[in-house]
Amino acid sequence: MAWSIGSNDVANSMATAVGAKAITFRQAVLIAGILNFVGAVFVGSHVTETIKGNIVQPSMIPDLHSLLLGFIASLLAAAIWVTLSTWKEMPISTTHSVVGALVGFGLIAGGSSSINWIKLGEVASSWVLSPIVGCILAFFVFKIIVKLIFEKSKPVESAKIVGPGIIGVTAFMIVSSLLMKTHLGEKIGITNDLTAIIASIFVGIVIALISIFLLRNIKAKSAEDYETVERIFRRLQIVTSCYVAFSHGANDVANAIGPVAGIIPLATGEGFSSTAPVPIWLLALGGLGITIGCMTWGHKVMRTLGYRITTLTNTRGFSVDFGAATTVLIASKLGMPISTSHTVVGAVIGVGLARGLAAVDLGVIKKIIISWLLTVPVAAGTSALIFLLLKLIM
Repeated sequence: MAWSIGSNDVANSMATAVGAKAITFRQAVLIAGILNFVGAVFVGSHVTETIKGNIVQPSMIPDLHSLLLGFIASLLAAAIWVTLSTWKEMPISTTHSVVGALVGFGLIAGGSSSINWIKLGEVASSWVLSPIVGCILAFFVFKIIVKLIFEKSKPVESAKIVGPGIIGVTAFMIVSSLLMKTHLGEKIGITNDLTAIIASIFVGIVIALISIFLLRNIKAKSAEDYETVERIFRRLQIVTSCYVAFSHGANDVANAIGPVAGIIPLATGEGFSSTAPVPIWLLALGGLGITIGCMTWGHKVMRTLGYRITTLTNTRGFSVDFGAATTVLIASKLGMPISTSHTVVGAVIGVGLARGLAAVDLGVIKKIIISWLLTVPVAAGTSALIFLLLKLIM
């Protein structure tokens, strides 16, 4: 499952950078693999708790053997659907897949009473909200870039002023997510949110100052030198693509290891516990699987997101990355398993709309939305069938 997530969702973090020619495909999968792993290990536990015990209510399924088989069926069903979608180069939601699969086995094993419908409603609402929020954020970030840089008389000088501020904010977001209520924060003695925020602000300011130093020698070739502005944003886009990769690992590792986190205590005879901490080795295993998926089949969906929805430049790609990553990272800290795919697609559409509806390929959008609508029922049905088959065999 982790491999299939890596193969489908690596496009979420690096497609815009590859599409805008900021980095090569080989560089993209290497960076995405490493940062997905880091995000999974250090921030992945929040969403894993939701997937593990808040969709299907284990207390409503008294037969622990059925619960164990159900979690296995969910992983298999979700992995099959995601792999098929990757083969067809469609960026679907791995989150939809695993949640749909959990609901499928839950309905068969314990009936409708075993499903936490309130929590499922919260999760489903986040699926609708995430592309909308990603779209709005990316739209406004791109509009801000146009207003503060491209519409100025000296765009390159404006980019040298605005760019470090954006990098500083990005650094603040990443560091705060690493330190607030995480294994890393506890290890270095940061036990409350205020300390984490102060430390993150300090790092953000330092990074912004370093950026000012690095950008100071860039010279404009002419008064309206938009090519140099894009070159500056090419570097910034690499940073924000890393930001998306990190936030993706933090949110989507749960889709692979959430059911496993439920299986481990059942398999060792301890019984199910929704409050048991997620082992760090399991987060690492999920991160490793995502990394291998990135490096093997990651190029397939990258073509769809990087080239087919709208034409991407470095400033547009940067706006997509910033909007999507911010949405996903905040959701991860809240424990909401949102769809990274939906968020990135929403952000790409937002940037396209900032240039007018004609800039967006509506035919590709239609195919993507159809694949989204099929995901939950297909994953649920496949999971139910696999669960019944496993019960029959075992």
